[in-house]
Amino acid sequence: MLVSIGKAAKLIGVSISTLRRWDSSQSLSPQSRTLGGHRRYNLEFLKEKFLGVSKADRINVGYSRVSSSDQKQDLERQSEALSQYLSGYSTKFEIIKDLGSGLKTDKPGLRKLLRLILAGKVAQLVITYQDRLLRFGSNLIFEVCKFMGTEVNILNDKPDQSFEEELSCDVITIMTVACARLYGKRSHQNRKSLAA
Repeated sequence: MLVSIGKAAKLIGVSISTLRRWDSSQSLSPQSRTLGGHRRYNLEFLKEKFLGVSKADRINVGYSRVSSSDQKQDLERQSEALSQYLSGYSTKFEIIKDLGSGLKTDKPGLRKLLRLILAGKVAQLVITYQDRLLRFGSNLIFEVCKFMGTEVNILNDKPDQSFEEELSCDVITIMTVACARLYGKRSHQNRKSLAA
């Protein structure tokens, strides 16, 4: 995958002018140039040279998540579906499981996944449904994947929704999460009062 000089500079932590200087001195030349003369750098080469990650070192990752502990059977079903899908590839794979709300971004599995992607170690990210990654903001993670050369596969991708359908789903999601938190708090308070 070829990237612009700006993306190449960000990836390896130098300025654009440094990459231009390296090109002039022929210490690091771009893979090619566009018809307009813009430099294009090979993403895999940069990762291997500057981040120490070769294509052979990259793994496939399946990410599964449920919101509460009473959904653990669903978590296992997701993980099994991801394992079956990823076992069809010759690349090593890892399944990351998470337990927590789709609105929370501090889940340990999600943090681990992001660290692997940002280190350039993930060749392919596979999820069962888009909302298993995050309820909101998954497109931001997909952009990071795109930048890092990580392919994203959603096994049960939903067809495109109209604006109204998408908005309705968002409102229902927010209400569902809010109600679950409220009922969870009440349940916790009831257990505490019964124990007292």
